[in-house]
This record gives sequence, C-alpha cells and structure tokens, in this order.
Amino acid sequence: MTDELAKRTLAAAAIARAAGELQRKFFADRASIGMTFKGPQDYLTVADGAVEKLVMGLIREAFPKDEVLGEETGGSKDTRALWVIDPIDGTANFANGIAHFCISIAYMHEGEAEIGAIYDPMRDEMFLARRGKFATCNGRPMKVTAVDDLKRAQIELGWSTRRPVEAYTGMIERTVKAGASFRRAGSGALGIAYVADGRADGYVELHINSWDCLAGIVMTREAGGRVNDFLGEGGIEKGAPVLCANPALYEPIRKLAGL
Repeated sequence: MTDELAKRTLAAAAIARAAGELQRKFFADRASIGMTFKGPQDYLTVADGAVEKLVMGLIREAFPKDEVLGEETGGSKDTRALWVIDPIDGTANFANGIAHFCISIAYMHEGEAEIGAIYDPMRDEMFLARRGKFATCNGRPMKVTAVDDLKRAQIELGWSTRRPVEAYTGMIERTVKAGASFRRAGSGALGIAYVADGRADGYVELHINSWDCLAGIVMTREAGGRVNDFLGEGGIEKGAPVLCANPALYEPIRKLAGL
C-alpha cells in the first residue's frame, strides 16, 4: 500500500491546487458566488458546490474504487479507503471578500487518517502531510512551537453553533484569565495547519466536522504536535471536539477548553 499512498499524496496536492484555482476565479468575481445560508452564520455559496464537484470528479477519475465524503453532498463514511473533503473552509470569509479560506482534503485508509492536504489559494501555500513520513508547507518541513507558558501562548478558539454559547464564552474567559492571547480567523483547517507550522501554539473547537479538521490533524501530528482522539470520539459519524497543540501546552489548553 506504500506506493498507493504515495500516489494518493501527490494526487491530493494536485487536486487541492486545481480546487484552489477555481476558488480564486469565484473570489475574483463575487457576483458569481451566489450566497445563501444553511443556518445561522452557516454560509453556502455556488462556489462550494462547484469546487466539491470538481474535487470529487478528479478523485473518482483517479481512484474509482475509493469512497468520498464531502461537506456539501455527503457520501460514504466507510473509512477503509475514504477521501474527506471541505471544498471551501472559511466560507464566511470567502463570501464576504476576506482572503482567508482554503480547500481541505484528507485520505483515510483502514480507519487511519493517512494524508492531509490544505491549500490556501490566496497565499499560494500548500500544507501537505503523510502519516509517519512528513509535514511540509510549500516543501518546507513544518514544526510546532516550543512555547510552554500560557502567558506567551497564541491560541485559536473555533466557534460552533452546535454547542451552547456559554461553553464558548466560558472558554474565552478562562483563556484570557490564564494570560493567553486568543483569536478566531474563521477557518478551522487553516487554524490547525498554522499550529503544525508554528504560527499558533494551539487550536481548539468544541465541535467540528471531519472535513474541517482531518487533514490538519495529520499534519499537526507529523509536525510534532499532540492531538485529541477525534476519530475515537465519533468524529467521522457526527463530529467531535478537536484540540491540536504543541506537546507542552496540550494539557493546559485542554483544561481551558473544559475537555
């Protein structure tokens, strides 16, 4: 399977770039985006569907026996050979003209997340990882930070309508009282990739779907970070909390998050 995983790693990067090019075209012509809402603050655009259709088509053409799970059109949850796709992570940013969004593609084999590709088309940054092999940004090795003091920590706190507002505001309050700095940039996939690349010390979200975080989980682990058991908590089936951090801050951030 090693050669097959190598083929899929190259394919994930190439498909992510193709998706990013389509994202750029839509972003340059905001009148074509066709913004609607799936729920409160849950954006949906014509571009989401178009990008997902492109990605699914390319995967099925290259690997017809593999299963695919996409945010917009659903699909299989059979993790023996499964691609997990978020066509535009950061759709609210994308729809409102903010250039902070990405395509996220993960590949699972026999229940393990093996490959992660996250491409930011506006910065032309390809975050790519393969379990047990490497984690890179544009070919450069990634590594998590060595910060061990919350008073020097930069933490991204993701927000989800699937949890009570009080759970999120409580996490913010505890984070501020601990002396850490927090931010929310609107893309969980990029937020986790930034942990892998040492641009943030941790990322936590109290509920997140697999297509938003699975690729980032692969790269955070390969970059020396620590990640909670997202899959063991039912992440593929129904979503789960996610915590990605450098090893020194994993436990302190877990306590701040109340996980």
